[in-house]
Amino acid sequence: QAIPLVRRYPALASIPRVPLGEYPTPVEPVRVPGLGGPLWIKRDDLASTALGGNKVRALEFLLAGVQPGDVLLTGGGEGSTHVLATAVLASRLGARVHPVRWRHEMHAVSEDVARRSVRECAVVETSGTPLGGIGRTAWRRLTLRARWIPFGGTSARGILGHVNAALELADQVEAGELPIPTRVVVPLGTGGTAAGLALGFAAAGLRTEVVGARVVPRIATGRARVLLRARATARWVHRTTGVALPRVNASAVHVVHDAYAGAYGRVSPLASEAAEVMERASGMRLDATYSAKAFAVALRIARAPDGVTLF
Repeated sequence: QAIPLVRRYPALASIPRVPLGEYPTPVEPVRVPGLGGPLWIKRDDLASTALGGNKVRALEFLLAGVQPGDVLLTGGGEGSTHVLATAVLASRLGARVHPVRWRHEMHAVSEDVARRSVRECAVVETSGTPLGGIGRTAWRRLTLRARWIPFGGTSARGILGHVNAALELADQVEAGELPIPTRVVVPLGTGGTAAGLALGFAAAGLRTEVVGARVVPRIATGRARVLLRARATARWVHRTTGVALPRVNASAVHVVHDAYAGAYGRVSPLASEAAEVMERASGMRLDATYSAKAFAVALRIARAPDGVTLF
């Protein structure tokens, strides 16, 4: 069965994709006392039995065409879920991943991610600083015969996975599975998820705002960068397939900066409290680097009677 992206734009079937997840992922309400408006979750943690999460959607496009024995180069923080997801899913295709990582503040979940990455990857290089890691990654791109998988899976090709997620959500709204979200709250790192959702909502004709809870330094991301990525993806799609996607308006994206705790991977008291709320409400466990910080923002917004919030 064709994915929502291809059903809406059949010409995009020409862009290679390898199915790695089970879709559509379910949507469900979260019952939390004291909320002023409805709060929903889209369960992308259930996207794959191998390893769930939003990275699966981008990697379906980024790993297309990978053959057994291929070497893939990528990079990220020591506790990067992107590095782990790339390694786990690439191994299902018979490929090996060579990541360059850099050190940052850690907590129990990120330490577990780091250990799993070492087990899953062919070779792991770790730098003491982000700049050192980015520099070493650039050097490896020149010297290592490997296929490059961009940081966070964020490129025009990878962002298509999140455009499809927005169209999938639009289908679920049309089917009556949930009300139209006033806003969707996501962690904001490299910005691919937010950019793809904004572009997908524009394509679906939904006026749903994308709220990014920034979890990386301000210099690394912001609303302007998300909009640039969304518009660059639309241009790439047009060049590649001739399909014209709508322009994403600046008002479609909002970035919350106070979710960041002062360092990538640093535990935030508000995020820890939000994680406890989620575990009591649904049994789900959130990680302190990304999802707990975004859920803290979603809770704060949902306490006001101002439409439907989707996390």
